Amino acid sequence: MQFLVFIIAYPFLWLISILPFRIFYWLSDFIFLIVYYIIGYRKKVVRANLALALPHLSLEERLKIEKKSYEHLCDMFLEMVKTMTISSNEMNKRFVITNIKLLQEYEKKGKSIVMLASHYASWEWLMTVNEKTKFKAVATYKKINNDYFDQLIRKIRSKYGTDLVVTRETIPLIAKNQRERKMCMYGLASDQSPKLDRIFHYHPFMGIEVPVHTGAEMIARKYDLSVVFVKVKKVKRGYYEATFVPIADHPKETTEFQITHDFIQEVEKQIHEAPEYYFWTHKRWKHRKVN
Repeated sequence: MQFLVFIIAYPFLWLISILPFRIFYWLSDFIFLIVYYIIGYRKKVVRANLALALPHLSLEERLKIEKKSYEHLCDMFLEMVKTMTISSNEMNKRFVITNIKLLQEYEKKGKSIVMLASHYASWEWLMTVNEKTKFKAVATYKKINNDYFDQLIRKIRSKYGTDLVVTRETIPLIAKNQRERKMCMYGLASDQSPKLDRIFHYHPFMGIEVPVHTGAEMIARKYDLSVVFVKVKKVKRGYYEATFVPIADHPKETTEFQITHDFIQEVEKQIHEAPEYYFWTHKRWKHRKVN
């Protein structure tokens, strides 16, 4: 059954990927109408999240953000599909890294890094960074239940040479690479809510006390990996800029949870600048502390 679903869907995905961008985004607009007005995908979750995180805004203001966030959600899904056939030249025009020299400075130190990102703007196209550095890019991801679509996602995300690894395999891989002195850049999106059995620390996120992922900090401190945050800005539809922000050059010298706290602050800055590009469909505040 999984294979049947895949072979039916794959030709449509490939056809979408070769559409000219003008028609491509017309299709995204059409999908938005279905997802937002007909299906209403996770609308209750989005509205609850916006009310919790942005209580200072009026209902009308939050509804505008809600609608724009769904428009961006549809764009992001199709842009991932577009990666199947987009050329490197086109991609480099649409996803620009503003300060690649910062990574080159880390290269000279001969030290692997942890690259922290959030579910904001575009993290799919961030995979192109692997072409612009000597680091070997490794990104964690969540396996899809359908094995055939999982293979497709892995193929799309590894198009520019990035290796994908499921979460449980991340630490053993890092340990192995450190022993073999391989210079790697480990990409982690750490702004989602951890599972209940993995809650070790609470911290305010958008003013709400919630459990936060501390795995990236633990890895950085244990293996002495420099930590950077990648801030992605949506310049206009289909165009993004990524800027690397240093978080910790010497993680073993930081206080406990300092790296995690600094990362959260950077994510909050992004959200406050343009909240419509954050993925509000995630149940980010489901385990919040209630006074």
